[in-house]
This record gives sequence, C-alpha cells and structure tokens, in this order.
Amino acid sequence: MSTLSASSRTTSEWQQLDHAHQVHPFTDQKALHGRGVRVITGAQGVYIWDSEGNRFLDGMAGLWCVNVGYGRKELTQAVQRQMEELPYYNNFFQTANVSQIELARMLAELTPNGLRHFIYSSSGSEANDTVVRLVRHYWATLGKPTKRVFIGRTLAYHGSTLAAVSLGGMPNMRGMDRVPLPEFEHIIHPHAYWQGEGVTKESYGLKAARALEEKILELGADNVAAFIGEPAQGAGGVFEAPAGYWAEIQRICKKHDVLLVADEVICGFGRTGQWFGSHTYDIAPDLMSMAKGLSSGYLPISAVAMTDRIFDVIAGGGPIAHGYTYSGHPTACAVAIANLNIMKRERIVDHVRETASPYFFQKLQELAQRHPLIGEVRGVGLMAAVQLVRDKQKRIPFDAKQEPAIKCREACLSEGLIVRAVGEAVVLSPPLIITRDEIDELIGKLSAGLDQAAAQLG
Repeated sequence: MSTLSASSRTTSEWQQLDHAHQVHPFTDQKALHGRGVRVITGAQGVYIWDSEGNRFLDGMAGLWCVNVGYGRKELTQAVQRQMEELPYYNNFFQTANVSQIELARMLAELTPNGLRHFIYSSSGSEANDTVVRLVRHYWATLGKPTKRVFIGRTLAYHGSTLAAVSLGGMPNMRGMDRVPLPEFEHIIHPHAYWQGEGVTKESYGLKAARALEEKILELGADNVAAFIGEPAQGAGGVFEAPAGYWAEIQRICKKHDVLLVADEVICGFGRTGQWFGSHTYDIAPDLMSMAKGLSSGYLPISAVAMTDRIFDVIAGGGPIAHGYTYSGHPTACAVAIANLNIMKRERIVDHVRETASPYFFQKLQELAQRHPLIGEVRGVGLMAAVQLVRDKQKRIPFDAKQEPAIKCREACLSEGLIVRAVGEAVVLSPPLIITRDEIDELIGKLSAGLDQAAAQLG
C-alpha cells in the first residue's frame, strides 16, 4: 500500500501495526498495547485531531515546541523550495550552504549579546552532548585538562542521550542504565513550595544558588568545567527562577572560573515572553543550547551558541572532532528561517509577554483559588505547572501511588485537552499564538478535568 492517508486503514488497524513495529519513547509498552495508541491525523492552529475525529486543544504545543502553531503553509512551502534547490548537503569538508549561513546570521541578532558563533545538530539532546565536548575541549586547549566536571540541578532535564541524561537530574531517567556517568554532579533546584512556612521563594533561591559554590569547593574549582541550567526548568516540573537566583549563580561561576551554560531548548524562542530565557532572567551565558521552538517542531534542528571567548580558544585548538551527518541540514535551516520570520513579523514574542501570559496566569490563579486540588501555580511566559495536593492549607501531598496528575491528565483528555503529568503536577505549554478565547477554553477544560480527578481521588 503506497498511500499514507489515515483513512486507508481503521484506527484499530493502525493500532495493531503500531504495536507490532513501533517502540515508543517514555512509555510502558505493555500498558500501551492494552489501551492502544491515539493516532493523530491532523492539526491546525492550537488544535490536533485523531483518527476518530476527536479534536484536542494542544496544551503542550507538541513537546514544548510548536510555538507558531500548526498548519503554517509558509513553513511547508519553505521545505518544498529548499528540497527542490538543495535537499541535503553536509557542512563538513570546508563546505556550507546558504540556509546554514543565513540562519546563523539571524541567530546572532536574536541571541543575548556576545553569542555569535553556532554549531548545528538535530535535537536538544545532541546539542547538550555537543556542549559537553566543546567545554572539555576548551579547557584542555587552555592547558587545564582536569576541568571536566559538569554541575547540573535536581529535576533538570537536558535530554535523553547518555551524556544529556547525566547532565540532567531526573531519577527515573538515570535509573534506566545507572547513569550519571562520572564527572557529572548535581545541586538542589530552586523550588521553595515544599520547604515549609516562612521560607520565601527568594530566600530559598539564594540557598539553592549558593549550593553551587559549596559543590565547587567540595570538588575543587580546578576540576569543575561548567554549570548548566535551564533559565526556567521545564520537563522536571516547571520551576521559574526566583529573583536574585541567576545573579548569584553568575557571581559564583565568575568567581571560580566556571563556564555558564544556558539550556534554552524549552525556554528559547519566546516561551518565557522574551526571545530567550536568558533575556528574561538577565543571564549572560558562555554557551547556550537551543532546539524545539527554533523550527516550531516542523523539522528537527538544534544549535549551540558560543561567545568569542569560547570560539577563539577552540578554533585555535586544532580540528573540532565533532559533528553529525545532519548538522545544519539545509531544509531544516530553511524552515527555521521561515519560522523566525513569522515570529518577528507577527510579533509573537510581544504577544506572549503583553497579552497571552498575563491572561493565562490570571486565569490559572483564579482556578487555583477555587479548586481544592491546586496547591500552587508556578511558571513564566507560556509554561506553567499546577501542583496537585491532598490538603492545600497544610501543603500535604498525595501518596504517589494515587497518581493524581495522571488521573487529571486522562480526565483532561476526555474533555479535549492535552496536558502533561509530571510528578504530582499538571504541566501546560500551549502554542505561543494562543488567544484569550482559547485560553478560556483551556482553563474550562482543565477545570473539568480537575473535577473528574477530584472525584476519583475521593
């Protein structure tokens, strides 16, 4: 059968084929087969449709990535033009193509001051693996080969390749193959909610930041290469940085000659209400990884940005023995260029900061005030977490075996809303183009899902 039309088979037939041949990431394969996959067949704006004709408001923008929304013909046309002109060529062997060069120019204009050099890859995980190799190469070239240790944070997510998992601080991921690897360390993340009465976000943020200095002193600054952090932690549960946190982190890094890496894979390209989370939190990173919103998920592409300080050293240290077959894939670069042009022309970042985000959090806070399951709403821009608790006055969590967030996620699906369950929180990250009316719809469906979950939890 040559056609890929969803109507060429029944939903049951697609499900059976899926079970027979496809292994799904981050999924209990046995449980999945018991219920069958949801076969997605179409999308437009902030909505997706399945093979049964059900419509869902995509409260996760795919996986934090479909920033400009679905169905953008300008992006599919960019693919066609580039495919017809130059579908693929590598950037090894002293070659480049126009799309690679133009995208790098655009990124140099958009990224925080000083980030002027870019190396491409295809995913956030690959980008963060690239960071590890470049940073260690940088220090070795400077004659400091012992500076190899990376310090990350608990509940950080930096990807699912071996090095990226080691950078991250999510126990369920590290337990799969007994990582982290050697020379990866972690400190506490800045989330004050569970710390008890009288602990402010700001005071706990400073405590969390100063844990970095304690760790550097424990390990010895001559052994520490870099600190890596998402400006606002995403997949671990959406933890925005308290006031003063990033200033203290930067002070410590500078004092001990430790590089600062901003993982902007989720935060980048408007998610926080600025072009980058580094703009939102006034971070001046030495290196910065980016992906997801770079192409709004239409094609896989990522990049690592670096300052002159980093580039000048590694450029003088001999060949950079690193790269991928699809580094700077011309078609992916062409889509990224078209995506960034849409974002600039439609002032999407301004829309997030000035309109969507304030209304989004106003409505979430109103829901939190009236719903007994919500202990905390946190986040920034258009990324948020709704913390579910058994007793909101006393901040008593649910027993994890009760799976409150999973129950809420499934209930929201029945209402036509896609959310994510992370620990005991429901996470939201809708497309950046979402309107006030669509936010109202999202909140209404979330409220109904919470009511269903509350009834199940008793």
